[in-house]
Amino acid sequence: MNAPIKGSSLEPGAHASEISLNDKYTLERGRAFMTGTQALIRLPMLQRERDLKAGLNTAGYITGYRGSPVTSVDMTAIKAKKYLDEHHVKFHPGLNEDLAATAVWGTQQTNLFEDAKYDGVFGMWYGKGPGVDRCGDVFKHANNAGSAKHGGVLVLAGDDHAAKSSSTAHQSDHILNACGIPVLYPSSVQEYIDYGLHAWAMSRYTGLWVSMKCVTDIIESGAAVDFDPDRVQITLPTDFEMPAGGLNIRWPDTVLEQEVRMNSYKWYAALAYARANKLNKIIWDSPKARIGIITAGKSYLDTRQALADLGIDEQTASDIGIRLYKIGMTWPLEADGVHEFAKGLDEILVVEEKRQILEYALKEELYNLKDGERPRVVGKFDDTGEWSNQKGTGHGDWLLPATYELNPAMIARAIASRISRYYAGHPVEQRVKERIAYLEAKENVLKAISVKPDPQKDRTPFFCSGCPHNSSTKVPEGSRALAGIGCHYMVLWMDRETSTFTHMGAEGVTWVGQAPFTNEKHVFTNLGDGTYFHSGILAIRAAVSAKVNITYKILFNDAVAMTGGQEFDGPLSPAIISRQIAAEGVGPIIVVTDEPEKYPDDYAWAEGVTVRHRSELMDVQRELRDMPGVSAMIYDQTCASEKRRRRKRNEYPDPAKRAVINEAVCEGCGDCSVQSNCLSVEPLETELGRKRQINQSSCNKDFSCTTGFCPSFVTVEGGGLKKPKKAAAADKDAPAAPALPTPQIPSTAEPFGILVTGIGGTGVVTVGQILAMAAHVEGKGCSVLDMSGLAQKGGPVMSHVRLADRQEDIHSTRVGTGAADLVIGCDLIVTASRDALSRMGEGRSWAMINSTSSSTAAFVKNPDWQFPGASARMEIEKACGSDHVDFIDAGQIATALMGDSIATNMFMLGYAWQKGKVPLSEAAIMKAIDLNNVSVAFNKAAFNWGRAGAHDAASLVRMTTPAKVVEFKRIDTLDDLIEKRVALLTAYQDRAYAQQYIDFVGQVRAAESALNGPHLRLTEAVARYFYKLMAYKDEYEVARLYTDGAFQAKIASMFEGDIKLKFHLAPPIMAKTDAQGHLVKKEFGPWMMKAFGVLAKFKGLRGTAFDIFGHTAERKMERALILEYRATVGGLLPKLTTAKLAQAVAIASIPEDIRGYGHVKERHLKAAKEKEASLLIAFNAPTPLPPVVAAPVAATVA
Repeated sequence: MNAPIKGSSLEPGAHASEISLNDKYTLERGRAFMTGTQALIRLPMLQRERDLKAGLNTAGYITGYRGSPVTSVDMTAIKAKKYLDEHHVKFHPGLNEDLAATAVWGTQQTNLFEDAKYDGVFGMWYGKGPGVDRCGDVFKHANNAGSAKHGGVLVLAGDDHAAKSSSTAHQSDHILNACGIPVLYPSSVQEYIDYGLHAWAMSRYTGLWVSMKCVTDIIESGAAVDFDPDRVQITLPTDFEMPAGGLNIRWPDTVLEQEVRMNSYKWYAALAYARANKLNKIIWDSPKARIGIITAGKSYLDTRQALADLGIDEQTASDIGIRLYKIGMTWPLEADGVHEFAKGLDEILVVEEKRQILEYALKEELYNLKDGERPRVVGKFDDTGEWSNQKGTGHGDWLLPATYELNPAMIARAIASRISRYYAGHPVEQRVKERIAYLEAKENVLKAISVKPDPQKDRTPFFCSGCPHNSSTKVPEGSRALAGIGCHYMVLWMDRETSTFTHMGAEGVTWVGQAPFTNEKHVFTNLGDGTYFHSGILAIRAAVSAKVNITYKILFNDAVAMTGGQEFDGPLSPAIISRQIAAEGVGPIIVVTDEPEKYPDDYAWAEGVTVRHRSELMDVQRELRDMPGVSAMIYDQTCASEKRRRRKRNEYPDPAKRAVINEAVCEGCGDCSVQSNCLSVEPLETELGRKRQINQSSCNKDFSCTTGFCPSFVTVEGGGLKKPKKAAAADKDAPAAPALPTPQIPSTAEPFGILVTGIGGTGVVTVGQILAMAAHVEGKGCSVLDMSGLAQKGGPVMSHVRLADRQEDIHSTRVGTGAADLVIGCDLIVTASRDALSRMGEGRSWAMINSTSSSTAAFVKNPDWQFPGASARMEIEKACGSDHVDFIDAGQIATALMGDSIATNMFMLGYAWQKGKVPLSEAAIMKAIDLNNVSVAFNKAAFNWGRAGAHDAASLVRMTTPAKVVEFKRIDTLDDLIEKRVALLTAYQDRAYAQQYIDFVGQVRAAESALNGPHLRLTEAVARYFYKLMAYKDEYEVARLYTDGAFQAKIASMFEGDIKLKFHLAPPIMAKTDAQGHLVKKEFGPWMMKAFGVLAKFKGLRGTAFDIFGHTAERKMERALILEYRATVGGLLPKLTTAKLAQAVAIASIPEDIRGYGHVKERHLKAAKEKEASLLIAFNAPTPLPPVVAAPVAATVA
């Protein structure tokens, strides 16, 4: 379900059956739904067709380098290869940005020489903001040289204004300005087509390279595009005198002649072209215009939305004197249009994101007007100006800040503050005041929610399950690492002793500058394979040249994972890397891999290279850090996401092997998370406390979790996962549409906003795309914007869907402040985020929320992390109104029905539709699912099950509530709790052993009862934790817990076919130790079940002279803890008072923190004893200290 819809088309009034996925590249007339990126790939096809009609035989060339927000240009071009080839358009991914730009420069030189195959070649370069910076040199040279008469160059500058997926909050305008490249700023997917054709025409006419600014809100959005061949009419200027010889590229040519053409002609030719083709135009005018608003691109959409929110339409604007000017070419700013716009105005408000471009150009253009004719210009600052120092801040008051992004709410406040003097007495006055009051009230509510990310409550991007970086980015104690560009950049917010980063390709070079001035001798630096190929080898060369001590960890993952899993832009392998860096003078070089066996002895490594298993990672790093000079570790493991993609295509081995945790053996210590850093290791709440489980849907079979020092891990080989009975027949069992009542469908006469929230990689984007396509199928106006950033790594994803009867009624692609009519919350935590809550309006927004708990990255570090479900529910209900919120355990229900949690989001769509909150027909949604052409039957079934859940949730809950393999009696009372543990201790040893437990708990109960308190909290704590200490998991108990029938039943319920169990153990009397003296686990075969059966029968030897395991330090420590606990708690009882009860409970709950096996347990015990000592001091103090909050007894770990 994760593959996004590729695009489609529909003539107004045409039947849905006429829609084809190919229409986005083949349709000659009509409307097609497509993303901004797809429009950019269609663009050169259209240019080729226009040239043919004009009698020109031209070709196209696309190159550049991926990066947000132009992340998927290359993948989209590869998928469209057939259509590009038919149009003589060559796509060639660039090695890096500046070399790609140089190749585009070469296309313009084609016709300077004989034997050219075409009349000209039009070029398209793409790159993100930092790539634009990198290309400053080539842009200046190539732009000075010029474009070909029948060629032309379009520069696509991707700007991530909010740094959602970038190392800087970028704005390319100033660099492009410095390079002399005109900037066109489209405000819609439609304008990508319109402006793109103008850009090539302008480039041919002026000899300039011409750019288009591509921001996230447009390029990553989807909308219907009109392919009327007469839509874009190119008009060449009649008011510009072309110099002799023209302005295009030529040879021979001199630098000074190029300077003259640039400064004296080219830019003025661009201005003439913009003027002739009305790229800048007045949208609204008024016979009594007094205030003007000038804006461009995304800010134009936001401004239109802000005006609509304030109740200002074109007629109202005319009444109160507002003139609206839309800029298509932001630099250079065309003067005639500006003067016409400014005529008669008292004030101009400039609305633009980031640093000023339009504002400065406008002020320069209007400066010489007479006092009575020159309007006041405000934008980033109010009337006090930018550089005044009236408040000690160095500037006046911000009006529209230059940081982050602007939104319609911010712009509405700015507009309201500037027009208030003009609308007095007009009916719109009250609407404006109400909207501003609402925005201020909403802002006050949101202020209570911290803007700063809270890792305990928020979803933060994280490495995928099974990601190589989970292991490769670890460093040995006493060392530190420098971060690099790539997925591994996320290590910066993990506990990995990694800090600071550089721009792409300079990894480690900051150490060259630091090393001479510090006593630190060595650092590691992470360098991704994609960055290495891009330019990173130069950083290595610099480090070798500087003779510094540094180890490059070259992370070879076989794909450019961060931008979607693209292949390298040329040949690259670990062997090639080893030979290249060896030639540069790097050594020693060690390859670390999860599959050393795949390399034969005669593999083509550089001389001296050794290959080690990843289990030796720390040893390898300790060796390398002691080596002088530049050394390298090539960490070779395939990207987890790429493994999953390839496995779906049967292009990568998918071992019939699964990791399983025996929760009865699990101690909840979290060492498996420490070792694997994996999100698929999830909490499992049981009556005996929190344990761990493996999420089989998200697990990528890395198996590093099995190295956690715990005997609970088993790998199951052979067979396969058994689907739930309902899932096996889910497609045919899903209720058919006629079986359920059809809800009343909402209207889209006014624009309708839908916000879909969820977790990256779970299909949230697909839900948004299906909604938008369904609207297109119905002939409605639609837009969809997917806000993900690094979210594909398990972080937050939001899909903004806007629907309307007419496309022109949709302005901003985002759902505005308080403007969500429907929230489909596929994840409770993301839905309760500040960003999502800001879109909800009390009494307006309906929220359909999946309440299933799902752990975040915080759980990897904090084994006691608690799902913030209650607080999230409260925030959502507060934002929407409690009567507008509907919660359902969709994750559990959908997984039980369909056998895969990926069904959850489509289930939620069906749920919301049946509730009557989705303004689209079922037929249109079904057609959209058909067009998506991915797991069609599965997704339709999930949708219909969601409908059934909305119609009768109780029945679905009963149908899907899982039967427990280990059936725990519900613990309702303290007596029930004690009775359960007595039975467990009897099974653990015998009745006499359990009687010791009964006696001591009874002693505590008698002492606490004397206080006459309402609850026996101390007794409950002792009942839980004395049991935990008494039931320590020695070899006999682990054997018993594997053979008492519960584990076998669990395996039988999960798997089918011929399976074989492997156990991951470190028996103390036979295991080897590592460099730290810790026991090393090894794998044992199925025969261990028989061995467990035999061993379990010897539990009677426990604690006797014949107990061969009881002589170890760990067992002696565990027996001592039981005695110490009795003595400690027993010592509290004579001093027990109501005032000291909370402290006593905290002391009695100390075993909560004693978890794990072996050295892990020792580490936890040390910390627990330190905590206990401080609590005892407080308890025994003559004057009671403030009460200590007791540990939550419900979170006990057995």
